[in-house]
Amino acid sequence: MTQEHIGTLLENATLSIEEIGISCNVSRDWVVQHVEAGVLLVPGAEVADWTFSGRDLQRVRRLVDLERTFDANPELAGLVADLFDELERLRKRLQRAGLSID
Repeated sequence: MTQEHIGTLLENATLSIEEIGISCNVSRDWVVQHVEAGVLLVPGAEVADWTFSGRDLQRVRRLVDLERTFDANPELAGLVADLFDELERLRKRLQRAGLSID
């Protein structure tokens, strides 16, 4: 199953900070650090009120992978994740326009 399919399945799901941490094998402090760094955006001012979507789950997994693989700090991993997201959006636009990606 592709990441896109996983994202679609989980699109309406909401996860707590504990659930996203368990799902991605990261600590609560890791999640808080990344929210404070601005690479994860959450509604709610209090940590206890934070909820995460299926798309957030994908992003956390990408951030974890980038940080572990390239020893990247949160800000750099967030920037690279943003670039991957933008590349995906542009590819979809090209496909919808009937243009080849190759």
